[in-house]
Amino acid sequence: MQLDINKLKRSKLYSEELGINLRKNSDEELFKWFLASILFGARITQTIARNTYKTFERYNLLAPRRIVKSGWDFLVNPIMREGGYVRYDEKTSTQILRNCDTLIKEYEGSLKKLHKEAKDGKDLENKLIQFYGIGPITTNIFLRELRPFWRKSNPEPLLIIKRIARKYRINLNKYERKSLTFIRIEAGLLRLKKGKK
Repeated sequence: MQLDINKLKRSKLYSEELGINLRKNSDEELFKWFLASILFGARITQTIARNTYKTFERYNLLAPRRIVKSGWDFLVNPIMREGGYVRYDEKTSTQILRNCDTLIKEYEGSLKKLHKEAKDGKDLENKLIQFYGIGPITTNIFLRELRPFWRKSNPEPLLIIKRIARKYRINLNKYERKSLTFIRIEAGLLRLKKGKK
């Protein structure tokens, strides 16, 4: 099966799709992407994750302290409900609240501080996995689009991305992993998995 590699290289990043500017490397934009990554890492469709993120945005809940102040009930309804959650809404609300609380208590609400305190890439991944309900997939989602902007961010591509790349005979080793081109290819391949060309 033939695939237009040039089209793949122009794939929109998931952060870009949500209007998040990771180039700024500001705590505000980083937190937005952290929140979105938690949603994309949950057992829901990409559409529901996107809609739920947009609901957080609509209610101006894109900072850890604002989310904590809003409380669990408000996250469950209206945020999760308006986002399209019918299952896992309570669990995800708990996860987001606990992670905001951890971020505030351990890193003064700053993901840049978390990155600075990490000794290296492995330690950075381990620090993220310490957050409640965040596993290797969510960690990968968060870090892969930060590769060009965070020195210590360079996660191994997910197995599913490697599999899809092999299927379409794309040699990922030809591309610098910390480049935007590589990340755009990853995003494009993931969308192929989801059936969104």
